[in-house]
Parts: sequence; C-alpha cells; structure tokens
Amino acid sequence: MSLAVYGHYFSSYTQKVLIALYENGTPFEFRSISPETPEHSAEWLRRWPLRKFPLLVDGERNVVETSIIIEYLQLKHPGPVRLLPEDPLAALDVRFLDRFFDLHVMNAAQHAVDGALTGDPVKRQDGMKMAVEKLERAYGWIEGQLGGRAWAAGNDFTLADCAAAPSLFYADWTHRIPESCPQLRAYRARLLARPSVARAVDGGRPYRPLFPLGAPDRD
Repeated sequence: MSLAVYGHYFSSYTQKVLIALYENGTPFEFRSISPETPEHSAEWLRRWPLRKFPLLVDGERNVVETSIIIEYLQLKHPGPVRLLPEDPLAALDVRFLDRFFDLHVMNAAQHAVDGALTGDPVKRQDGMKMAVEKLERAYGWIEGQLGGRAWAAGNDFTLADCAAAPSLFYADWTHRIPESCPQLRAYRARLLARPSVARAVDGGRPYRPLFPLGAPDRD
C-alpha cells in the first residue's frame, strides 16, 4: 500500500485529512502517533522533524499541511468526490473557507485548550475568554454566509467542509454555538451526519477523556 497517514484519531487536523480520504474511499494505512507505537513516532520524526501531524506518505514522498495534503490527493489519487472545483474562482472561494475554518474557528478554540493544558487557573480563564471572543465573531460571520447553502461553499461537499467538520465539532465543545446562529447549528448537524465525518468522529471517540475542557456527553 503506497499511502500512509501519520497522526492521531482525536486530532482535529488528522480528522480533516481522514474525512477527505473517507469521502473518496481512498485506501491507506493509518499509523497512530502514540506512546504505544514508538516505531511510528520515530519514523514520523525522521520524515518531518517539525513535529506536526498529520503527515501523508506516498511512496518516498512526504506531504504535510492538511490543505496541501487534500489538494495533493486530488491531483495524485483522485476519487469520485472532487473536493476542489475545476473553476479557478470557485476553487479560490473554497480555499478561503478552508483557511477561515482552520484559522478563525479551530485556532480560536485552541486558545481555550492550550490554557486548560497549562493547569494554571488564570491561564485557563484567559484562554477561554480569548476563545469565546474569537468564536463569537467567527460564528456570526459564517452564519451570514450559509443561507441557502447545503455545504460551506454551496451545494457540493468540498475541502472547506473537510476543514469545517472538525473545527466546528471541537469549537462547539469549547463554546456552544448559540441559538442565534440556527444556520450554523444546522450545518454542524449535517456535517456530523455525513458518513465520512461520522467515521472520523467515531475514530476519536475512545480518546474523549483527553479533551482538557471536559468532553460533553453528546455528539
């Protein structure tokens, strides 16, 4: 098997790539990064010493950064679901939304996670405050974009939705999407009902006790 993914099932960015692979039924080997698999960790660090995952390995080629990985898969291992449109301007819109969910939703929630991981109550409080402020702005913006759309960029499931699914999954755990954003709440529910997303979520289910803010008893 030529394709391998190094990552962790509970990692939001690993899930983003897994969703793309599941969407197209692309065969691959998953190599978990954990204390139980030191051989995977050693090989991962040899291939990518910057210590970030996921990492896609295709033969001797190493591909990093989730958006690049998904674009690479479309170029080299295309499947029935095209995750980037052929039209350049439409593709640009999808790339923007992909960056929006990574930078303004997932990274915003990460402030709260990082604060909690320090074990310092003040840093935990400050991290949560920053996360809430950023997420409220992001929620409000995307709520205004979703009217009449089944998916982030329109009627087709794309790279943007691969990014949105784990971002909104964990962001809602961090700071609940308010009832004033019904379009966004419905969109998150559609994402979780999508088989590729549900499979990624199920893969991380055994690790929910690791969520430092306390995983809610839902989803």
